[in-house]
Amino acid sequence: MKALFEVLKPESRTWALAKAIDPRRLPAHIAIIMDGNGRWAKKRNLPRVAGHKAGAEAVRVCVETCSRMGLRALTLYAFSAENWKRPRREVNTLWQLLRLYVRQEAPKLHESNIRLTAIGRLDALPAVAREELDKAISATASNTGLQVNLALNYGGRNELVDAVNALLDAARREGKLGELRASEAAIAAHLYTASLPDPDLLIRTSGEMRVSNFLLWQIAYAELYVTDVLWPDFKRADLLEAILDYQKRDRRFGGLSASTFAAAEDPAAAGAVHR
Repeated sequence: MKALFEVLKPESRTWALAKAIDPRRLPAHIAIIMDGNGRWAKKRNLPRVAGHKAGAEAVRVCVETCSRMGLRALTLYAFSAENWKRPRREVNTLWQLLRLYVRQEAPKLHESNIRLTAIGRLDALPAVAREELDKAISATASNTGLQVNLALNYGGRNELVDAVNALLDAARREGKLGELRASEAAIAAHLYTASLPDPDLLIRTSGEMRVSNFLLWQIAYAELYVTDVLWPDFKRADLLEAILDYQKRDRRFGGLSASTFAAAEDPAAAGAVHR
């Protein structure tokens, strides 16, 4: 957290929010559905692509903030498998923006010890975009700080299909197909995010109340935070507010809190806990 305060104005609202955060209870992995670029542009009578361009600054702020806070991973839903249905001009512009962002930001990411990775069916990306992405991934591969994970041509259902097929292929190669029995651990080991902890916090901007086929397996016990703020307007303070809200949650993972468990086992003991 010390590195974060280096870029905050003392006694500002953002400073106050950062001071309220418990550094011992930070989420290890935050995932964000970056929604609202088109609506942001429409409100300003601008083409939709202007919203996507404006959203790049919000990405920079989130990446820097998570890095300075010492988080392990940040996964950004950048392009869904369904986004190909949008007008060709918009899709082409999105890939151009990706190339530009990666080219400009890769040196800064490397300097900040940030590692860039990507998940999704990446083989379908335009060749020039994939080439730029691969360069940045390779250049930052040895970094040990925040892992920025871009979800590109990503769909949660596609990921589960790919994981099951990878599991079947592995069993086939080993001659153990007839003995194969799926398990949670086996499927998790073949997900795109196998090397990452599941997200602790899922943020969605623009106020839409859905997960949009994003990390369906991994967010089983993630804390959900929805804000009406459109993605290009999502500032550092908005991210800190989401983290503060997360820290107010009682994460039970299907179990009970200590006091509730005590009450269920022994009402007298529960009274002692509350006292």
